[in-house]
Amino acid sequence: MIAVRWTSICLVLAALIAGTLSDSPQENTIVMVGGYRVLAADFHIHSFPLSWAFLGPFDTVEEANRQGLDVIAMTPHNLIWVAEVGHWFSEKTGGPTVLVGEEIVSPRYHLLAIGINHTIRWNQSAEKAIDEIHAQGGIAIAAHPVKAYWPGYDAEAMRKLDGAEVLHPLAYENAKRYQELQDFSARAHVTAIGDSDYHGLGPMGMCRTFVFARDDSESAVLDALRIGRTVVYDRDGRVYGDPQLIALASQDPQFQNMVHPQGDEGLAWFLARVSRLCGMLGLIGLFVFGYGRPLKPTQQKS
Repeated sequence: MIAVRWTSICLVLAALIAGTLSDSPQENTIVMVGGYRVLAADFHIHSFPLSWAFLGPFDTVEEANRQGLDVIAMTPHNLIWVAEVGHWFSEKTGGPTVLVGEEIVSPRYHLLAIGINHTIRWNQSAEKAIDEIHAQGGIAIAAHPVKAYWPGYDAEAMRKLDGAEVLHPLAYENAKRYQELQDFSARAHVTAIGDSDYHGLGPMGMCRTFVFARDDSESAVLDALRIGRTVVYDRDGRVYGDPQLIALASQDPQFQNMVHPQGDEGLAWFLARVSRLCGMLGLIGLFVFGYGRPLKPTQQKS
């Protein structure tokens, strides 16, 4: 019992050390390409509580800053108040542009509603949900549209859809799922989106969208998404998005530095994963064994 407790404490300490060493904030620089400001964005981010996430809304905004993100959409499951808290906090602290969003989780589809002000009902067809999103001036993005969710998008829903996640962490876990994301996006002919689906085990922005907008305001970001002014890169160099913007961006050294920032990312990635794994194991150990039966005091000899 004592050995387990001390092991758990050591794991927590290791998590703190690894996390500190891996935490090298990226500096956000203004990059202009073709007359547009290029914004690094992640439109699929979850925060505690109620979204199976580890960071609260304040910490989520701070983490977006550390990961060099100019824009994020906070998308709690079937509600928006957590995103509203993050939006308020970022405005007060001068953080990234935070779009209020929701991941509409339905048995037949998962849909991101970005730039809304009221919760969208989950128990309706994708087409009707998209209509509600558009009525609020928002953007509808198909979330991780693997084959299991394709039946949820009928012809009308596909016609009204604004964007789809062509890049998602699933792409790096399963080649078949990656192909399904590509196939859906090719069939839908919508704005290309790369999202991390961040729940705290990240890193946030590991898949991201480069948005070519007039500025970093919410309205400018939403307008760019409607028109399709995005570029998405995966780790293998495959590129998705507007062909003209891809051609322009490929010749711009500042933009390429956004895609491939200088520094030892591999070490930072490894340390971040070690920090999260050690932290979870250590906290679980302390929770399970930290409040065990107290040891009996040594009996005094008479």
